[in-house]
Formats: sequence, structure tokens, C-alpha cells
Amino acid sequence: MSHGTLGIGMIGYAFMGRAHSQGWRGARSFFDPPLAPRLVALAGRDEQAARDTAERFGWESVETDWRALIDRDDIGLIDICTPGDTHAEIAIAALDAGKHVLCEKPLANSVAEAEVMAEAAERARARGVRSMVGFTYRRVPAIALARRFVAEGRIGTVRHVRAQYLQDWLSDPRAPMSWRLEKDRAGSGALGDIGAHIVDLTQFLTGERLTGVSATLETFVKERPDGDGTGIVTVDDAAVFLGRFTGGALATFEATRFALGRKNSIRIELNGSAGSLAFDFEDMNVLWFHDGTAPPDLRGFTRVVVTEPDHPYLRGWWPPGHGLGYEHGFTHQALDLLIAIGEGTDPEPSFVDGLAVQRVLDAVERSSAESSIWTTVDSPW
Repeated sequence: MSHGTLGIGMIGYAFMGRAHSQGWRGARSFFDPPLAPRLVALAGRDEQAARDTAERFGWESVETDWRALIDRDDIGLIDICTPGDTHAEIAIAALDAGKHVLCEKPLANSVAEAEVMAEAAERARARGVRSMVGFTYRRVPAIALARRFVAEGRIGTVRHVRAQYLQDWLSDPRAPMSWRLEKDRAGSGALGDIGAHIVDLTQFLTGERLTGVSATLETFVKERPDGDGTGIVTVDDAAVFLGRFTGGALATFEATRFALGRKNSIRIELNGSAGSLAFDFEDMNVLWFHDGTAPPDLRGFTRVVVTEPDHPYLRGWWPPGHGLGYEHGFTHQALDLLIAIGEGTDPEPSFVDGLAVQRVLDAVERSSAESSIWTTVDSPW
């Protein structure tokens, strides 16, 4: 860091790498953070693929070994956009070297890895080094507004939580094998890939923690095409579980990559003692709010179009009514992290928050293995 800039080194060049690249570019183009991100270097094992992403998004240089990024003096933050089996090694090395870290979700592939990462983050924090997990959907303006409503008490005591993350990209049994279907690389399937998001979102929105779960996991297609042969799928295709929050609310969760017709549907509904909130990412600029304290003739869900200047993050974007898209959450994520580092504050979600989600995922897997037995979620503290 020097002269109001922060050198970024990113590891990973595919889907998430490009999304993060766009986020860093947007943060410096549409907002005025205390530190301007400088896209110093992108690392990837496939040099040509890494160079393609670098050229498209304005990265200054390319490395084929992630360790080279940590060794560079012109890089102050490491952005980890790699499969889960590499998160712990990279993040711990970066933090111990004094680099700030942004790590994609889920934090790790196991509770043990997440614990060691959280410990490394706490050691680094004592030296002013910051870390954050990339649960990007927190930064959707409608979700951030819903969090504000809950914190203000506008739905009262939360009694019910319903959360779904529905995709269909694996519903065709002829879809080929990928690293996301291998437990040793991905940690879990739909549970960790997309279920982690709704676990984090519901804990973020309610301000509470899940204390226990009863779960069932299923793998519908157990073998998939892999080159000239077939590969064994070692993760779940779908996860369904019940939960209870610290405040007593009952919860239902569903994460699947087999919901035909649903491409990226994140559905959250909270029912409280004074009102309700509902959101679906496939209509991401809208939040539905029911005020249970209104006169009977005015009750019903109100459609709030979240594009006004007073809504979260909207001050940097377009006039009211001009909606945002998927990529804007990554800009808001980069912005919040730059502000926290520049001001010397702790960004959220922290590695401890990531560990909390990891403990829920672990409890879900243990519950499913024990025929859906009610399983306590260990505290992350």
C-alpha cells in the first residue's frame, strides 16, 4: 500500500476470477474508496487462460505459481478464487506474510481447515492485517435493505425462516464430471457450493446463529461422463434440512442443482411477530415487505423496488428504476473491503463467520449420515 492504492494479487481466472476482476474495476470506477485497487497480478496454472482473463480485465501481469504473488512487494492483498481444497494453504501463507486476504466461500473444505484459517486471521488481525470471506450475496442491495429492516425491528421477533437455493445445471445426467463433483476438491456438492450461501444469508439477515439441524443429502446421478470413461460423483446433488436459530425461530433449507427451470433462484422469506420479508434473486432488485402492524385494509405484501439513492450501495449507480445485476455484488464486496482496510476496521463476513457456516455444513453432513438425527451446531467461538 502506498499513495492511496492497494496492490491486488488474484489467484484463479475462471468464473469467480472474472467476477472478482469486474468487482475490483467497478469499485474504483463508480465509488471513491479510501484506497484505489491496482490490479497488479493474476495467477493461474494455465498461463494462456490466465493471460486471456488478465488482458480482458486489465491485470498488469501474470504468474503461474500463487506463491509468487505473496513474495511480491507491490501486492498488499491476495484474492483467492480457487477450489476449496487450496483455500487454507494459500490464505494462511498470505496472512502470515502480512497480506490482506479475500477468500471465496465456503471458507474451507472442513471445520478443521476453517479453524486453522480463523486462527491465522486472528493472529494477522493483531498486526493490522484484514481478512474477509466472499459471501457476495450479502451485498445485493435488496438483501442489505432486508437486514436493515430486521435490525430496526420492523418484522419483530423472527419466528420462521425459509431459504432455498435452486439451480438446474446438473439435472442432465450427461453433464460431464468437474472438480465441483469431487469431494476431495470441493468439500461437498450443492451443500457447500450454494447451500453455504443461504446459511450465511439467513444468519446475516436474522443476526442469529443456527443451533441445530436435521438433514438429508442425496446424490441423484452417481456417475458422469469423464473423458472416454465415467467418473464417480462423490458429493451431494441436493441438501434439505430443518434448523433452529438462537432466538427460537424454526427454519427450512433446500439447496439443489436439480431444480429444472431454476437457474439461480435464491429465495428467502422471514416471518416475524410484526411483519414479513421475502426475496428472490431471480428478481433481485425487488424486496417484498409485509407490515403486520398496518391497518387491516392496508395489509399485504408491498413490492419495494430497491433502486433509490437511500437504499444500500445505490449512491454510486444509476437513476432510480435502473436495476443492477449479478456482477454489482462483487463491486460492493470490493468497495466494503477497501473501506475497511483504509479505515483500519474489521470487514465482514470475517473468517470466524466463515467458520460458523462451516460448522453448520458439517452438522448437516453428520445429521444426514445418521439418518437425519437432530445434530447440534458447535459454536465458532
